[in-house]
Amino acid sequence: MFVSEIFLSIQGESTYAGLPCIFIRLAGCNLTCSWCDTSYAQVTEGSNELKIDEIVKEVKRYNCRLVEITGGEPLMQTDAGGLAKKLLDEGFRVLIETNGSVSLEGLDKRAVKIVDIKCPSSGHGGSFLLKNLDYLTSDDEVKFVIGDRNDYDGAKKFLEEYIKDRTVNVLFAPVRPALEPKALADWILNDSLRVRLQLQLHTYIWDGERGR
Repeated sequence: MFVSEIFLSIQGESTYAGLPCIFIRLAGCNLTCSWCDTSYAQVTEGSNELKIDEIVKEVKRYNCRLVEITGGEPLMQTDAGGLAKKLLDEGFRVLIETNGSVSLEGLDKRAVKIVDIKCPSSGHGGSFLLKNLDYLTSDDEVKFVIGDRNDYDGAKKFLEEYIKDRTVNVLFAPVRPALEPKALADWILNDSLRVRLQLQLHTYIWDGERGR
């Protein structure tokens, strides 16, 4: 597997925000979002090629039981599901962050899927595979990164038409610095949306420092 980096940090996003978490960032992505903050992981050049057992061994160096497999787009690598299963079998709580443009079929149901559904300002609106709705459970999470009012309105419509009651773990995150969190908070409150406003904690703590 092509691995960009493995590191211990504070989980900055999702309903697990604030918890210590080991990140396995796989390299390579099928999208090039305009606001991507890990563009170095979009390609496999410069990454390390590791086997599943080597990755798990590195993860075990840390005294932490929460692991996130992210990218890039981790599900582009065919062994990503096997890596998740191996970690789950070893007793880890596993999160998989994916952009939803690759099939979720076959992933271990014990893993928590965090699906980042792309909005228009990313440049990849409409990339989500609607078939993936069939694989979402109530434990999974969906995330929308909001850059402007058009993104917000589109995300709201998507929730109403497709997410419905599949999961209550819905995250709205403002693009920094394009959208002030206060503006997004006001929109959410004015519409009485049952979503979680998500600020990237790690960017406030380490200001985007790589590996943190």
